[in-house]
Amino acid sequence: MTPFAVAGVQMYVNALESNVDGMLQRLDILMARFPWTQMVLFSELSPYGPLNRFALPLHNEAIERFQAAAVKHNVWLIPGSMFERTPEGTIYNTSSVINPSGEVIATYRKMFPFRPYEVGVEAGTGFCVFDVPDVGRFGLSICYDIWFPETTRQLTSQGVEVLLHPVLTGTTDRDAELAIARATAAQFQCYVIDVNGLGAGGVGKSCVIDPAATVLHQSAGQEDMFPIEMDLSQVRRQRETGMKGLGQVLKSFRDRPADFPVYDRTSGADTYLHRLGPLEIPKQGSRAGLHVDMPSAPTRPPSAATVEPSQNPRVVPATLPTNAPSESDHATDLRPTAKEASTLAP
Repeated sequence: MTPFAVAGVQMYVNALESNVDGMLQRLDILMARFPWTQMVLFSELSPYGPLNRFALPLHNEAIERFQAAAVKHNVWLIPGSMFERTPEGTIYNTSSVINPSGEVIATYRKMFPFRPYEVGVEAGTGFCVFDVPDVGRFGLSICYDIWFPETTRQLTSQGVEVLLHPVLTGTTDRDAELAIARATAAQFQCYVIDVNGLGAGGVGKSCVIDPAATVLHQSAGQEDMFPIEMDLSQVRRQRETGMKGLGQVLKSFRDRPADFPVYDRTSGADTYLHRLGPLEIPKQGSRAGLHVDMPSAPTRPPSAATVEPSQNPRVVPATLPTNAPSESDHATDLRPTAKEASTLAP
């Protein structure tokens, strides 16, 4: 058995003031209650909230305070992430990994900012993999990164056994994200530690999932701190023998007979994707992507039988005008063309 105790902290995050003091107070409480904890993970952007106007240099006073706290409690500490401003003025969403000696041993810049909503933030291109001596290999991804399985594929192909996943999700797709987190654990045979915030930091529902896709812990919508002792030998056993003695997905991927031309940007295999329009925030009443625009109702002269809508709530179907455009006039067929289909054929 290779035990290791990781705690997530789901806490209320303010958008307009620092949360650093609150994070350190909660860390003190966590370690007083559960002194056997060995690693602590906070949610995405928990130190200063979701506004990039509070961006700081990579090395800053808050990081120094977190380094001191890691030494004080003898823990690995990942204080969520914060907006990093480079000397050139570029902004990244960056997470730091601090070891029990207070050293920042790794940093990670979010690879997939939440486009098109997360504006003014550049995408990172490097992966974050680090080892906890005598325990195992850990990897970092931030929030939207997990929607792109290629990110976890790269990490687990490098031997990552625990995926640390700080999140700031305050939107209605949180349930979908939880399903993705669970699927990620099964697909890549790893632990997933998914920590969301509250208030300006999200809607909560943090979770811990084991490599058999079993939910070990599920937070609700209130503050929570949840230490879980994991057994990393379970990851190694499952990767050798399969989930519940069944699917050996990492080895099957390793031994695959197929390559995937979609990852070659010059292959033409992704031509369809370039027909989906620009990556932009939808506007009110947008009909983008619909195959047919609804025709407008005909204009008729008023008659004695006409009543105001307020007098008669019944909806009367509009009559299609004789000069209405045909379906083909407005259709945008997004099916692959014959040429595109030929690139996808086995």
